Amino acid sequence: MPMLLRDVYDMAVNCFRGIGSPSPEADAETLLEYYFECDRTYVTLHMRDPFDESRCEGFFRLMDLRAGGTPVQHITGRQEFMGLPFRTSPEALIPRQDTEILVERVISLLDKKKPPFGGFELLDLCTGSGCIAVSLAKLLGKKVRVTASDLSEDALRLARENAALNGADVKFVSGDLFEPFPRKRSGEARKPFDVIVSNPPYIATGVLETLRPEVRDHEPRMALDGGPDGLDFYVRIFRDAPAFLKPGGLLALEIGCDQAGAVTALADGSGAFDGVTVVRDLAGLDRVVTAVRK
Repeated sequence: MPMLLRDVYDMAVNCFRGIGSPSPEADAETLLEYYFECDRTYVTLHMRDPFDESRCEGFFRLMDLRAGGTPVQHITGRQEFMGLPFRTSPEALIPRQDTEILVERVISLLDKKKPPFGGFELLDLCTGSGCIAVSLAKLLGKKVRVTASDLSEDALRLARENAALNGADVKFVSGDLFEPFPRKRSGEARKPFDVIVSNPPYIATGVLETLRPEVRDHEPRMALDGGPDGLDFYVRIFRDAPAFLKPGGLLALEIGCDQAGAVTALADGSGAFDGVTVVRDLAGLDRVVTAVRK
């Protein structure tokens, strides 16, 4: 009896469930779509089609990569974010749905404001794959002028590719947080921003080894490690952001689900922000903190 596509799908699901994948069905469907160069509808409609044994070896190689811990997005080299296509690589974090909450919040807040001539000046710190900067540039269009920075040249190379892929106008800058941006002698930025966004590293160093293998072993450590308590980057951002934000400017940060109290305390303790707000994700977990420069 010939093997059917359904049989191969079931084998993949069972394999991925066995390694503790949080989404074995989605992993199997995504790899089949990639292998057949088709969409999910095609896979669903052809589940009872014979699966040519000569093609099994190629698909099983993909299964072996996933079973070994390689993220599906690194096998396929792609991931959708905010409805846009993004290339992925081990040089930057894979764009995640949680981060869409940050992008959606910024869009919602800016939609309520009249943009200045030339658009809102927006800075994305720790841009990684560029998913935040590219999405905001693409979805807000002429309402924003986007700059994105990262310390990793490899990540910036990927971010530039994603900007080109999506036809997004983003200026990329290399450097550590605010270091590339000039200041006056007073310490204030020469060209302050209307909006600063960031999804910084926020995993506590001691927790890194407990992460799932596909994260721990296949994503860049520098994009994950937030220091002993996971707050190192937030401390630095709240220390320096007031000098780089215009009065009334928006600061929006993704956070770990257990960090809202600590991050809002940093915002309040800086004395430079009003309107500190915590936004939850679809699972009801704290995911974003926003604050307004006094």
